[in-house]
Amino acid sequence: MQQPRILIIYTGGTIGMIEDVETKALRPFDFTHLMENVPKVKMLDYEIDNIQFHPPIDSSDMNIGHWQDITRSIADNYNDYDGFVVLHGTDTMAYTASALSFMLGNLSKPVIITGSQLPIGEVRTDGEENLITALQIAAARTPSGTPVVREVAILFENYLWRGNRSTKRSADNFNAFKSNNYPELAKIGLGISFHTDSLRKISEEKALEPHYAMDNKVMALDLFPGLDFHVFRHLLATPDIKGIVLRTYGTGNGPTESWFIDALRETIDRGVVILNVTQCVNGGIRPNRYIAGDLLTAAGVIPGYDITFEAALTKMMHLFGLGMSASEVREALCRPIAGEMTIDYD
Repeated sequence: MQQPRILIIYTGGTIGMIEDVETKALRPFDFTHLMENVPKVKMLDYEIDNIQFHPPIDSSDMNIGHWQDITRSIADNYNDYDGFVVLHGTDTMAYTASALSFMLGNLSKPVIITGSQLPIGEVRTDGEENLITALQIAAARTPSGTPVVREVAILFENYLWRGNRSTKRSADNFNAFKSNNYPELAKIGLGISFHTDSLRKISEEKALEPHYAMDNKVMALDLFPGLDFHVFRHLLATPDIKGIVLRTYGTGNGPTESWFIDALRETIDRGVVILNVTQCVNGGIRPNRYIAGDLLTAAGVIPGYDITFEAALTKMMHLFGLGMSASEVREALCRPIAGEMTIDYD
């Protein structure tokens, strides 16, 4: 096989940060600094190019415009590279991975997102290993020459996860990400062991179809005991809101009192789409298990099944960004479009 061609897209994040001498706070640094600290990359014998964000950003500042920039960088170079590695801060990595999975329509090449918990220039860092492993996964091929990974994925420490199934679970553990409702795509130890049953299958390879428009007229609401009626109604009446991700208890339950159900029904009748996702880290929405969940469904709230919160928000942004009507978005939220949810599960 020919030498793999990989494009690194450096957005910023801890992996490329250095400590400010005066404040001791971490700040983004130039990509050249990052590569100088990973001389082992040259041992891979890949053809590696890079695109940098100027300036590099803390992932807490990630927004739709940045997602569009990443998507455009991949789309403009799609036919020239075998795979892509996106270097990104951990705080919003799961949101970006989910967004890209929807924005990169017909994706059939690897887009591997990684970063680190410690700066790559530190004596003890996870950044070097994550970068090298991400490059190896982006370059991996089957015996027939097709990419092993053909989707957006997050590589962190010992695991490769489907991007739109992932959530950051730890602020200080090297295994910072977890996919609670979908198995790992690969396990990394002495070697890289791919789990072919979990990897996305491509039945027909099509031209990449990038979708740049994302509508941010969406919001999230968390239920909690003692939720005030007036505050809740005020939030539901937020001007110009098109969609709401409602984070409920357990398998999709909320208060059964009439003021709560009526407020949701009135909001939905007004044309706002409301998607029900669980606050739990494992499992998902089972709308008919309890009367509390059944009432939400009867009011018109859409069950999100086992979708993550990050994927729910970005999927809603994507669907409204396509120019869909409220009824079309409601229908599209009920089915997976990039492997982000399972409708029937135990």
